[in-house]
Amino acid sequence: MEPWRINLMVLWVGQFLVNAGMTMIVPFIALYLSQDLGVQGEHRIALWSGFIFAANFVTSFIFQPLWGKLSDQYGRKVMLLRSGFGMAIVFTAMGFATQAWHLLALRLLNGTISGFNPAATSLISSSTPKEKMGFAMGISQSGTVAGTILGPLIGGILADTIGFRYIFYITGSCIFLATLLALFLVREKFDRSLAAKMPKVSVLSGLRELSLTPQLPALFTVTLLLQFAMISPMTLMPLYVQKLHGATENLAFWAGLVSAVTGLSNMLTAPFLGKISDKYGAHRVLTFSLIGAALTLIPQAFVQNIGQLLAIRFLMGLCMGGLLPSVNSLIRSYTPDGMESRAFGFNSSTNALGNMTGSVMGGVLAGFIGIEGLFIMSGILLMLNMAWVRSKLYGKPSTERQHKSA
Repeated sequence: MEPWRINLMVLWVGQFLVNAGMTMIVPFIALYLSQDLGVQGEHRIALWSGFIFAANFVTSFIFQPLWGKLSDQYGRKVMLLRSGFGMAIVFTAMGFATQAWHLLALRLLNGTISGFNPAATSLISSSTPKEKMGFAMGISQSGTVAGTILGPLIGGILADTIGFRYIFYITGSCIFLATLLALFLVREKFDRSLAAKMPKVSVLSGLRELSLTPQLPALFTVTLLLQFAMISPMTLMPLYVQKLHGATENLAFWAGLVSAVTGLSNMLTAPFLGKISDKYGAHRVLTFSLIGAALTLIPQAFVQNIGQLLAIRFLMGLCMGGLLPSVNSLIRSYTPDGMESRAFGFNSSTNALGNMTGSVMGGVLAGFIGIEGLFIMSGILLMLNMAWVRSKLYGKPSTERQHKSA
């Protein structure tokens, strides 16, 4: 088997295990605080839950560009191993927390050292032949989404059987196993002597240099707005489902299904749309996926029952399956040689920023415009972003930078 295919398979498993492990406990932080850490009172639990959820994204937003810079200097694999083993230790330590601030501090630390996904994406992109880039990015995305979908389900089953603390130990073990697989099976061709000769620039200087390529800011914004659109209505979704469902019976099941159906269709179509992008151009797949995502977000504000919401969110996932693989493929194409990991690091920062602003601003804006307004606003923002992306990318595939296959 070709080395790039081995890397893709191993890192798919790694991304699945890491994302499944990380999402096993996040939906149940409030219950962990109240049942295991002694936090009492609905208001206090809500405050601590919000701070702890956002903490990971705050430090991740700050530090991802730094890890991207170091990755370009010392190699992608070493950064992946640093992140993987570090997160395994931190998640295991969360199971020993006895106070809420312990969990907050560990989430801040986890965001600081995290970076498995962008490092894996950078490794895959650097070893994959250019003509297979879209397919590889789609497969990679499916592993991430599959782990994110199944993580909460597995976590809910484990919470009822063994308790919350043991979930942290299992999560740490999953991440440790994923990192071991990468240590022994992933191969990277990285010339440190050549990298050492590259000009040394600061993180801010690197951002300014990347910004000179006009396509990259537009691509980073796609990632930010996509995460904002996904996260901003999340906390209010159970209430919206209850309003449509008209009863509290099986409410948790229906709310979980509404969230999971988007990820399921996303996972199914990402590899297929990746192949389409290899044949017809990632710029075209990205444009039409943005249009589809925007047009399926807005109708969610006008559905009359839970069946309609499920159907539209399934369609939205089909469209979103082409977004992140196309973005990653195009970032690789337009980024100057030697700065690939840095570009993926900045993209990971915008991902964290989208999660952070979505979780905070979603609750604030919903008080004024409701969850229906969030759907409409997110759709409009994605449509405006599509116009920006189209002006930079559409019909200009010949300007994409050429890279040698690693």
